[in-house]
Amino acid sequence: MLHPLKITSTLADETRFQIYEYMLQQKRSFTVQEIAEKFNIHPNVARLHLTKLTEIDVVSADFVKTGKGGRPARIYKATEHGVDLSFPKREDSYLVKWAIELIEEMGPRALEVAKRISYEDGYNKMKTRLNKVSPSITFDEKLEILSDAALLIGYIPRFVETDKGKKVILTIYNCPFRDQLTTHHEIICDLHKSYLSGKVDALFGSNDIIQFESMAHDCDFCKYEIKIPNIAL
Repeated sequence: MLHPLKITSTLADETRFQIYEYMLQQKRSFTVQEIAEKFNIHPNVARLHLTKLTEIDVVSADFVKTGKGGRPARIYKATEHGVDLSFPKREDSYLVKWAIELIEEMGPRALEVAKRISYEDGYNKMKTRLNKVSPSITFDEKLEILSDAALLIGYIPRFVETDKGKKVILTIYNCPFRDQLTTHHEIICDLHKSYLSGKVDALFGSNDIIQFESMAHDCDFCKYEIKIPNIAL
């Protein structure tokens, strides 16, 4: 296991973190030259950043034949498992696994209780945050808070105007519960959706949330659509 200090010091560099975040979102392989051009840096600098990221195992490096002869080209891609910063090493993933298996064993009633708990957790966390700001917060300020909260749990938010109000598209490129998706994706997705719904309800009173893409169904990412009516203004 890598020491957390090595991980944090590697990702502390702003450009390096932006490179990693970009690679996570794109979900494809990159050459040094592509990264250099994207971030307007010298290829040697891009190579250094990518090497540092491979050292903490958040990016993988492979060689591919170019078809033009000569040495194979080196390509880089963000890994799917992410990083673990717990120190000393924690085994919280086992608790998640046990809790999910318990829900599955006990059936629909247990799932409904778990969804209520996750909803209330999301709702209460957002309410706590709102209590720290002005009570006369505007609608646009609420959208900004939702955007910040989404980024903290790994979502990329995008806001769309409609004739009935705001529509928020939330996209997640690297699910924090990926390890459980292969065997318990329905439970995981239900709980994640409930948690997110609680946060949005705390902000706007009501919402209509739909998941229309999912990593559990071989999509490259999970995507939610949240419709927020004009009455929230």
